[in-house]
Amino acid sequence: MSEILISQDGESATALPSTPEEKARQVPDPSSFYLLCVLPEIDEEYGETGLLKAGQTMHYEDILSPVLFVVKMGPDAYKDPKRFPSGPSCKVGDFVLVRPNTGTRIKIHGKEFRLINDDSVEAVVQDPRGITR
Repeated sequence: MSEILISQDGESATALPSTPEEKARQVPDPSSFYLLCVLPEIDEEYGETGLLKAGQTMHYEDILSPVLFVVKMGPDAYKDPKRFPSGPSCKVGDFVLVRPNTGTRIKIHGKEFRLINDDSVEAVVQDPRGITR
């Protein structure tokens, strides 16, 4: 896919990134009070039986997942002491619980990310395995 050229101004063109390092630089920086989160990988089979999940089941589990992984925080996240008197609800690297369909959904190189409000975090979990909607 790195052969495709993108032109912003009609004169210069750049190739899409081909290395993981170049792809990582394409992840946006959240502005103001937003958190950038990524959805954890969904298992392709049911753990107890080993049966494969249907494509539609995988899709619903993916987009309706209540578990997100915090990748980046905007510069104003959790800065308002009136709204967050106890301090931040989470930090970069935490697994958090949110309501399904929370935030703005975006895909970058096939991976789903969400931009959520800092006040959308309802809980922090140590180990999200086994948590389902």
